[in-house]
Amino acid sequence: MSQSVSRFVVCILLALATSLPAAAQDRMVPVNEGTASMTTSQASRMTPVVRVFREASPAVVNLSTTQVVTVRRSPGFGSLFDEIFDMPTAPRQYRTNSVGSGFLIHSDGYIVTNAHVVDRATEVKATFADGTELDAEEVAIDRRRDLAVLKVNANRPLPHLKLGRSDDLMQGEPVIVIGNPLGYQHTVTTGVVSAIDRELAFDADHVYRGLIQSDASINPGNSGGPMLNILGELIGINTAIRGDAQNIGFAIPVNQLRELLPQMLDIERVRRVDFGLHFDGQVRGALNEGVRVLRVDNGTPAAQAGIQTGDVITAIDNQPTPNFVEAFSLLARTPPGQSLKLDIRRESGDKVSVEVPLRAIPVGDAVAQMERFFGMTVRPMNKGDLQRLGVQRSIGLIVDSVKNGSEADRERLVVGDVITQFGGWGVTDLEGLGHLVDQVDPGDIIPVQILRVRRNRLVRFELGLRAQ
Repeated sequence: MSQSVSRFVVCILLALATSLPAAAQDRMVPVNEGTASMTTSQASRMTPVVRVFREASPAVVNLSTTQVVTVRRSPGFGSLFDEIFDMPTAPRQYRTNSVGSGFLIHSDGYIVTNAHVVDRATEVKATFADGTELDAEEVAIDRRRDLAVLKVNANRPLPHLKLGRSDDLMQGEPVIVIGNPLGYQHTVTTGVVSAIDRELAFDADHVYRGLIQSDASINPGNSGGPMLNILGELIGINTAIRGDAQNIGFAIPVNQLRELLPQMLDIERVRRVDFGLHFDGQVRGALNEGVRVLRVDNGTPAAQAGIQTGDVITAIDNQPTPNFVEAFSLLARTPPGQSLKLDIRRESGDKVSVEVPLRAIPVGDAVAQMERFFGMTVRPMNKGDLQRLGVQRSIGLIVDSVKNGSEADRERLVVGDVITQFGGWGVTDLEGLGHLVDQVDPGDIIPVQILRVRRNRLVRFELGLRAQ
């Protein structure tokens, strides 16, 4: 790709939103629940864009970190962020406050953003429109499709966006985008769907397909923010712009997110249980009719209960499941060992209810397996590690020993290194690592992300460890 043409700058869409002061004599009138009161003059100027912004902005967050990180990456494990921004291959130190945007997809605190946004962070904080700041933990990441899911914990249900669909978009229809360009939180801009099914190729390994093209303004710091239709439904996740042009921006269609969510939020991986159901996140019929079963694993609790491919789960424990995200949240709240009642509508139209247990899976000995496969032992972080790294909570597992001549030794891992990701998944405890390393076979090359303290700086790099 020519350096003089085609510099794709990762970010999203949103520019400055201004508001005019209301006249003092204007009478205050209520608007939709969850929005502030407005004057009669403001009410008369209410447009669909204003309404969508007021309703959707509480579910949009600014994602930030203040960690200083020097980044180094091994060949073959380069960062898409580096490629898009034309980063040098030498170590690069940066301090950043606002790194991108995100949005909630469920009241339990699940946030969607771009993978390249969290790829830059050691610790991530989510700041809401009302100023509330919460720690965000990584749940799953898909670098190939540049999507990530985070989780925040709050003592109340959180506002969230409704997932729309992107298979019926029309060129020319209005779009509304909300995000945090250059750190200016909760900025709104508008545009239209300029084109659909666009492709961006950064290199052979990073090709985005099926993108939505829009003319809405985009600036750095907006990556991962929502693109909404005039009904306030999510239709895309803003991800990139053409750096050599004005107002040509791109968003990942929401249908790609729908397709990926069942894989990223697989209940068996997230909760380490044996369940046996794999869901279809796409809309196959009417919106909100239920979540369709894509596959049932043989010999699992779901198969033993008689659930079939093509069944539609309409409720779990009498709670409606209009979509996959709602079904996942109900499963994620259920303790391992407990049974769930699933209401099912068959392809024949018959309705049945079955009981399916979430069977706990014994966790392997992560320490012994890491030593056997890679020649190193690991341990959880302690208070001293937190102080040494300058973080508030565990962000990974500490390398406790490295055997001479082992795979870990050949890749130059040292005692004190922090393993933050294993096989593409974040790890903060031995239980989580044990579930992942259980799936490793000899000869597998596992991508691992490492943090290392060097001259009072945190150096982050990625490498591939071959299991012995």
